[in-house]
Amino acid sequence: MNFIEELRWRGLLFQEIPGTEDFLNENKVAGYLGVDPTSDSMHIGNLVSVMLLVHLQRAGHTPFALVGGATGMVGDPSGKDQERQLLSVEQIEHNVACIRKQLEHFLDFEAKDNPAQMVNNYDWFKNISFLEFLRDAGKHLTINYMMSKESVKKRLQGDSGISYTEFAYQLLQGYDFYHLYKNHDVKIQVGGSDQWGNITTGLELIRRKLGSEAKAYAVVCPLITNADGKKMGKTAGGQSVWLDPKRTSPYQFYQYWVNLSDIDAERYIKIFTLKTKEEIEALVAEHTGNEWQKNLQKALAEDVTLRVHGEKGLKSARKLTSFFYSQNTDYESLADLSAEEWEEISLASRDIKRIPAEKMGDGIGILDLMVELDIASSKGEARRAIEKDKSVKLNNQAFTDSTAEVKKDDLFHDSYFQIQKGKKNRYIVVVES
Repeated sequence: MNFIEELRWRGLLFQEIPGTEDFLNENKVAGYLGVDPTSDSMHIGNLVSVMLLVHLQRAGHTPFALVGGATGMVGDPSGKDQERQLLSVEQIEHNVACIRKQLEHFLDFEAKDNPAQMVNNYDWFKNISFLEFLRDAGKHLTINYMMSKESVKKRLQGDSGISYTEFAYQLLQGYDFYHLYKNHDVKIQVGGSDQWGNITTGLELIRRKLGSEAKAYAVVCPLITNADGKKMGKTAGGQSVWLDPKRTSPYQFYQYWVNLSDIDAERYIKIFTLKTKEEIEALVAEHTGNEWQKNLQKALAEDVTLRVHGEKGLKSARKLTSFFYSQNTDYESLADLSAEEWEEISLASRDIKRIPAEKMGDGIGILDLMVELDIASSKGEARRAIEKDKSVKLNNQAFTDSTAEVKKDDLFHDSYFQIQKGKKNRYIVVVES
């Protein structure tokens, strides 16, 4: 399959400039995607358009990732009801560096024939004066043309209006395409469907400045929604799913994909993985009739988590998934959890008990501990559970001596341990200093 065919069957093709497919079939070209560094991390919604660049590179073309150090200072009005908060130069520089690292998980910057390139539009805008820009770019596009864009019309009709800063954004983005076309022979721009207006402004600027013989093209992907019609990339609580593990941990990231509906999993595995059509069809066939096993969701979660968080992140996600969905996690598995993983468990688990370090001391009697943590209503009840019912476990090991103490050596990372009473009552205990 060629580039356009690949996008079409994966559900990644929304709109293209006529002639794009033939042009790409006949030429090896460079294409670019713009990413504004409004944050120090991309979220999974950003990955949809990033995957366009991935497939462009796999088709033999050269991908350019343009991180908008200049346009990020202005803010894109597309899809926004209000003006973005402006960022400082220092914040943008930090965000650019972070996004570069995340892009390296998807694009091959070391490829022999068509290595990915990363550019920052601040590098060319910083040397252009306001008057030069008005003369060299502004005069080529009419106010009527710029006001016809949906992103502008929506804001003009809203209560907040639109500032000149944001109104001029499409001209800045259009100039990016013109600059890359002229200086790096970039012939195609890709992006989300909400960027179509900005992208076509670039095409118009190229045509007006370089003449009708200058051939430039564009491809955009659709806005991806879930089965309920809501924009994808949000957790049940409405939080964005970020690529940065400090914002969305590998376990939370993994769980997002595992908990997708069957309809969404079948769509998203085409969009977010590089599995072949044959591989995906086999997974869907295996999943059908055995939906309760979530094999399709697991295959998707494994693939994307590995891509974003690496082997270490995927291993952590698996460990925590095993912990939360198994009542019989053995001692060795508990001991293998890092301090960060225990902390995540303590934040995510519903059955958390906390005890001050001074009350724990060097050790505390098991009966006193169970009463203190409200696991037993009295020492007598605790004693019966230990001696008669034999239903108490410490770190998944049977606890049969009601006179014994729980000591510091029983704690993981000096702060955590697990205690069970019966088959269903499992508690994570956090010793707080």
